[in-house]
Amino acid sequence: MSIYSTTYDVIVIGGGHAGSEAAAAAANLGAHTLLITMSLQNIAQMSCNPAMGGIAKGQIVREIDALGGYSGIVTDRTAIQFKMLNMSKGPAMWSPRAQSDRMRFAEEWRHQLEQIENLDMFQDSVNSLLFEGNKIIGVKTALGIEIKSKTVVVTAGTFLNGLIHIGEKTFGGGRAGESASTGITEDLVLRGFESGRMKTGTPPRVDARSLDYSKMIEQPGDEHPAKFSYLMEIEPLKEQRSCYMTYTSQEVHDLLRIGFDRSPMFNGRIQSTGPRYCPSIEDKIDRFASKDRHQIFVEPEGWNTNEIYVNGFSTSLPDDIQDMALRKVAGFENVKFFRYGYAIEYDYFPPTQLKHSLETKIIENLFFAGQINGTTGYEEAGAQGLMAGINAALKTQNKDPFVLQRNEAYIGVLIDDLITKGTDEPYRMFTSRAEYRTLLRQDNADLRLTEKGFKLGLASQARLDRVRVKQAMTDAFVKFLNDTSIRPEEINDVLISKGTAVITQPLKMIRIASRPQITFADLEAVASFREFISENSIDVEVAEQAEILIKYSGYINKERNNADKLNRLENVKIPDGFDYEKLQAVSIEAKQKLTKIRPVTIAQASRISGVSPSDVSVLLVYMGR
Repeated sequence: MSIYSTTYDVIVIGGGHAGSEAAAAAANLGAHTLLITMSLQNIAQMSCNPAMGGIAKGQIVREIDALGGYSGIVTDRTAIQFKMLNMSKGPAMWSPRAQSDRMRFAEEWRHQLEQIENLDMFQDSVNSLLFEGNKIIGVKTALGIEIKSKTVVVTAGTFLNGLIHIGEKTFGGGRAGESASTGITEDLVLRGFESGRMKTGTPPRVDARSLDYSKMIEQPGDEHPAKFSYLMEIEPLKEQRSCYMTYTSQEVHDLLRIGFDRSPMFNGRIQSTGPRYCPSIEDKIDRFASKDRHQIFVEPEGWNTNEIYVNGFSTSLPDDIQDMALRKVAGFENVKFFRYGYAIEYDYFPPTQLKHSLETKIIENLFFAGQINGTTGYEEAGAQGLMAGINAALKTQNKDPFVLQRNEAYIGVLIDDLITKGTDEPYRMFTSRAEYRTLLRQDNADLRLTEKGFKLGLASQARLDRVRVKQAMTDAFVKFLNDTSIRPEEINDVLISKGTAVITQPLKMIRIASRPQITFADLEAVASFREFISENSIDVEVAEQAEILIKYSGYINKERNNADKLNRLENVKIPDGFDYEKLQAVSIEAKQKLTKIRPVTIAQASRISGVSPSDVSVLLVYMGR
């Protein structure tokens, strides 16, 4: 059927990480979906660094995969290096990260989307939204085509009135080489939405052939790389490409300072807020003036390209200053630039204007996902896109929205933070933002979320079967360790070598396994342990899961108990349209915040900045508790 005569269930505006996950989720749930993007060649383009995952972000990618999304699959199929970060810390901090082949990543995403039956794709720009009262009913493109839809998901990234800065030079664009998108912000502001401006930046891309790697420190991938997706048919990397590390110097900093008066960040041309945790190089040397050097990571952009991403040198300084300063970095003396770094300003909409389903409060059937909500990062965008796509499809099917709680997923933390607290700077996920991070580990995302994805209709039966096998084998392994005794002569030599107390009589194996000095690898000295692993075909995932459960059982149980207590407040609903002005014993600030955000539950109300425990107590009294 022609798009002129079709009424879609879901239209997704924008083909970045959020848009790709949203379109895939909606279509896979049976919704007739249209993805409209300005460039079909740049589906899920890695506009900034060619990597997925990292601290807390890797957990999000694993969660997307467990629910039936695509980010983990695409990353595994296009990875050139894999590392598990924070391995020196506890398992709650372990975070997977992969370097990707940037061109293959976009190609693989498009390939995945083209296999989805209910998904249409169309190359055009949306510059107007169509409304009927307080409902959205479709979009209008730059070609003047009006396309009707029951729901619309806006995932415009940095394209809404995007403005690129390189020194004194300023021009419109959503990213280098691509035009900005206009019209959507203006439509929404007229409908009563509050909008703002944010900034992000990207470093130069340079030619690998012009670098001297002998002056840098090699950063290889893991010796035994893991992967993101829980799918069995995807194999871990057999070969990897190394990254490299070098440093700036005081001389580099002095040269960069020469351009500060021409920098849009310092001369006032950029007024918007940039990401606190990914500052530009000029911001770093200004804020951390006492440091005489900063790390620079040299990251290849693929298997068969000479393009290098200069991680740590994000900048909007003039091109001649970039050129002059980077040449003073060890290994970059003869550098050739492919393109210079730049900053980009764009429109966003404070996310307190959303429900937890990511549907807007002002306009029914309109959903926002990604950087339009004030976030930064592919992973945060992909997670929001997945949830917005799911909920847009569910809305067309008259089903309840799908919402993840803070104790269920990092995705739940991300969305709750945005909706409840808002953000006035680009939001980035960290493990410290999750109060239940011991429960929300990267290793157990499949156990936490696959059944939910299966019930939705996204995760396959094969995925669910594999999770159930993993759970059953883990339980059996823990039971074996609980039930099996170990004799002194079997283990004391190991205990002595590890500097921990020997045993004088048989002891249950779990008591030995729970000691911090002892690993499962140490227990392989015990014949019964080796035999159980061999006879039951215990794989690395199951062994890791069992070891974590045993060693951290106290922390896990404590967090689970705390989560259960909080969930009681999550079940205390606040009626729609509740009049907070009648709460005389509640502070004026609390009334204003509660009226603006309109929390759904008492637990959500308690997380709003400015709402005190005494305010919550008053609310509970009014709720009859």
